[in-house]
Amino acid sequence: MTRALAFYLPQFHPVPENDQWWGPGFTEWTNTVKARPLFRRHVQPHLPADLGFYDLRVPETRHAQGELAQEYGIEAFVYWHYWFGRGKRILERPFAEVLASREPSTGFALAWANQTWSGIWHGAADKVLLEQTYPGPEDDQAHFDTVLPAFRDDRYLRVDDRPVFYVFRPEELPDPAAWVDRWQAMARKAGLPGLYLVAEVSDLLGAGPRFVDVDAAGFDSGAYMRIPARRSPRDVLRMRAGRKLLHRPEIYPHAADFGGLPSGISDRLQPVVYPNWDNTPRSGRRGLAITGSTPEVFARHVEQAAATLADRPAQERLLWVKSWNEWAEGNYLEPDQEFGRGWLDALRTGLRAHAPQLEVSRG
Repeated sequence: MTRALAFYLPQFHPVPENDQWWGPGFTEWTNTVKARPLFRRHVQPHLPADLGFYDLRVPETRHAQGELAQEYGIEAFVYWHYWFGRGKRILERPFAEVLASREPSTGFALAWANQTWSGIWHGAADKVLLEQTYPGPEDDQAHFDTVLPAFRDDRYLRVDDRPVFYVFRPEELPDPAAWVDRWQAMARKAGLPGLYLVAEVSDLLGAGPRFVDVDAAGFDSGAYMRIPARRSPRDVLRMRAGRKLLHRPEIYPHAADFGGLPSGISDRLQPVVYPNWDNTPRSGRRGLAITGSTPEVFARHVEQAAATLADRPAQERLLWVKSWNEWAEGNYLEPDQEFGRGWLDALRTGLRAHAPQLEVSRG
């Protein structure tokens, strides 16, 4: 059975930092609702349906999300987790309350978003908001101790009893192999059988993977993340002409098929699938939009991606979905006003097509 996991963005509640940077009450909804069409047949804004414009400080919202996820075959939310060094964190409240309240019952894991926050989304790339730092082993220990209670929770996603921990930018670690060794040693010292460490292998529109040392650094797997853009020479030429002559965002058609996993990096790569991509709500004409995304295309990608995991050990058949709720990037599974529960239905359809024995009850 394929184990479907969905990345989960916690930026749906106000925090003092965002109030200071972007104005009082800023959340991800701020960017989402201000979006406007920037080219012909550009669908914006994307607006929520069943769950509404929620606030993640509300337990009932988190419970409803968990029920939806389980209903459609998602085993775990993968919460983006922010640790900038020396104890600096942000947006930690929703997950802290999930952990403390033991609700929802949905599985979860943590993904360390180890990247400096800048104003790049808003046209101020040189404006550093929060700098990612790597002070050294003592800070690693403090970081590990902070997330250890989550690792011990019985809802935590595991592979062969090892808690799964995802690293967004492994290439930015000063010494990835040393970091892996330290974290595995800390886990064993804490009484865990080790961690299942996943490195993101992101490939931005064919520019080449940012991180290829998955095996050499000692990671247990790599998650291959690539926006599903079709980029034939004609598509690239059309995109460049549109940007230069019409001042449009970067636009590509949605790829018809998943496209498989690259060779020569690791034989333990795992696939990442996207329902859609359109970050113009954040970046306007500096953004990137994929056109032609539909639940039917997404279902095919899910089925094809799941097939790449068929020969893996059962515990390691991890299918990463980006994302559960990245509304201002246009990649979300939550019900919207255009397709209703179409993206969730597509996920379940794709999972069932590859594994007909999978039964996901609506009850």
